[in-house]
Amino acid sequence: MSEDEIEAAAGASVDPDARHAEKMRKKKAVRDKILATKTVEKGLIIVHTGKGKGKSTAAFGMVFRSLGYGLPVAVIQFVKGAWETGERFALERFGDLVSINAMGEGFTWETQDRQRDIAAARRAFETAKDLIRAGEHHLVLLDELNIVLRYDYLPLQEVLNFLTTEKPPHVHVVITGRNAPDGLIEIADLVTEMEMIKHPFRSGVKAQKGIEF
Repeated sequence: MSEDEIEAAAGASVDPDARHAEKMRKKKAVRDKILATKTVEKGLIIVHTGKGKGKSTAAFGMVFRSLGYGLPVAVIQFVKGAWETGERFALERFGDLVSINAMGEGFTWETQDRQRDIAAARRAFETAKDLIRAGEHHLVLLDELNIVLRYDYLPLQEVLNFLTTEKPPHVHVVITGRNAPDGLIEIADLVTEMEMIKHPFRSGVKAQKGIEF
């Protein structure tokens, strides 16, 4: 019998549960060592982008997670403000813990007025700056900001300068929308790209209450 066969036979005689427990013990020791080095606590800049669904959904998940701890949050919607959404109805139940600012007027192909879109984006961003500067909210969600940046409704450099120089250190800012610009990705602490594998819209299924809005 070869050396490999001897080792395989010996391994086969070991209780699989005991082998699993030993493997997990070693893994835990490694993880504990890594976690012990993570000591920094700071307000993050978080970006959800990509063509897949779930960017705003994941962001609102963090909003509700913060609310679960009784931490105040603010939401500024740069595009979807004209819509009635399930998340807005749910957030309204938290009273003063939430500042909801639905300031968009729909997608650009709905307004068909570039100057109107630019003005709406400016109003939303000025509100966002005031809320972030105040430092009273644990988390501020800038929903679909990437869309207005993509269409140059706001100067990218202005947004980057604000986030890097005026955001209070303890405030988390979450930004959603397709086509996040490279500059925003560069300054962000956490970036997630949602990849679309399959979408019901392509099969003729419309946006449905409680799923898309």
